[in-house]
Amino acid sequence: MTIPQHSGQPNALDRASLNSRDIVFFVVAAAAPLTVMVAVAPIALLVGGIGAPAGYLCAGLISMVFAIGFTKMARHVHNNGAFYSYIRMGLGKVAGLGSALVAVAGYTLLQISTYGLFGAVTAATMKDFVGVDLPWWVWALIAAAIVSVLGYRSIRVGAKVLGVLLVLEVLVLLVLAIAVIAKGGASGLNLQPFYPENVFTGSMGAVLAVSFAAFVGFEATALFRNEAVRPDRTVPRATYAAVGFLALFYCFIVWVAVMAFGTDNAVQAAAADPAGYFFTAMQTYVGSAATDVMRVLIVSSGLAALLAFHNAITRYGYALGRERIVPVQLSFVHRKHLSPYIASLTQTATAVVAVLCFAFADVDPVLQLAAWTASTGTVGILALQWLTSLSVAVFFIRGKEVARDRGAALAGIAAFILIGVALFLVIEKIEIATLTTDPVVNTVAWAAPVVIFLLGAALALWIRARRPEVYAGMGSTDIDSDLIPDPQSGAKTAATDATHGVRND
Repeated sequence: MTIPQHSGQPNALDRASLNSRDIVFFVVAAAAPLTVMVAVAPIALLVGGIGAPAGYLCAGLISMVFAIGFTKMARHVHNNGAFYSYIRMGLGKVAGLGSALVAVAGYTLLQISTYGLFGAVTAATMKDFVGVDLPWWVWALIAAAIVSVLGYRSIRVGAKVLGVLLVLEVLVLLVLAIAVIAKGGASGLNLQPFYPENVFTGSMGAVLAVSFAAFVGFEATALFRNEAVRPDRTVPRATYAAVGFLALFYCFIVWVAVMAFGTDNAVQAAAADPAGYFFTAMQTYVGSAATDVMRVLIVSSGLAALLAFHNAITRYGYALGRERIVPVQLSFVHRKHLSPYIASLTQTATAVVAVLCFAFADVDPVLQLAAWTASTGTVGILALQWLTSLSVAVFFIRGKEVARDRGAALAGIAAFILIGVALFLVIEKIEIATLTTDPVVNTVAWAAPVVIFLLGAALALWIRARRPEVYAGMGSTDIDSDLIPDPQSGAKTAATDATHGVRND
């Protein structure tokens, strides 16, 4: 039985259920490091040469600059709307709601792209290993069912599942790295990929365009503020940990990939068989059994990413539902699992409809579905990072007393410039992401987020004119008001007597 709770503090999620490690699992799992390395790193080598490892490190350093202002602002944003809340604080409610729609659309497109890739990879893997030959969309729908069950249940269950899957995919790459290093690579270990003549080349812009896509989504740490242990500490720690891990791990593994074939042959090997680059390395240095394990773990990597995106999208629906911008039912939580179960079911339905539509259209699940939707989602999320950086700078420059922070403002300005350059590079090299030179597809990839932002801004203006009480409360929900002081540290933790839930089963 559903019992709407529209007044006072809306339904609260499972308080103090996630620590920094759990949130890092959600964010890094969404990045799908194994899938990114196997599917994307060879492309980085093709477009940038052996200097590609430095490109990932550079993208990580720029993301870390963004994280400085982002985490500083986390202390002043007691709302789990992430981009929506952060941009609203500095640039206003109209820009905030426009950003919210871009965020929901961006994450949804990234998830849909992952469904396409997951379906194709799983179909090939199951056919080769067990002889089961089913269309890609059947496996995508099976994944949607699994994600739906896990998303419906407690966030604690999802965190445990993601933790196991993420550790496994990281371990298989580390096994490859240890084997390559132990055997000295193809022609000896060296640091040539980091030499200036290999890094500062005319093609490094293309490498950065590819590299930044691998970091998209790390700001989702703020989406879990409502469920974090001591959010003022947990969210910043998780953000820095996620960015730092991804930067170092990506850089290290791509360097290992270069060493596996040698600096003289790595690019040629990537050109000859980009899809099989890492599998060939694993076969050469570890063996066929490990190669088979890697193929299976790519499937689980995709499933982990789907679950992480699912939880991120439902948290946006939950945040917007609390403020009645979207139907308030999206903010209802399950009495037992304390999950935003209606938002979860809604998100699953959206994913299923999208998969079926693409299946009916008979598009290629990788070259069209995955490439086209991922490119648009990446542009949208990166553009929101750019706007968030500006919002951080504005917020701390004009802030009064406790909210004035010159260092945070400078970090915001620096990130605004650096991410602006990154966004320009991604758009300029958009054909690398879309895998096509079709001008219509490439234009839609960068223009769609702009159109969605404008629609969101128009919606905000309509709400201001027709529903002023809703407009007045946009971005004002204080999720920390449910918290009680920790007697040991003084920080706020979960209020044990908070009333949760709307459903018993």
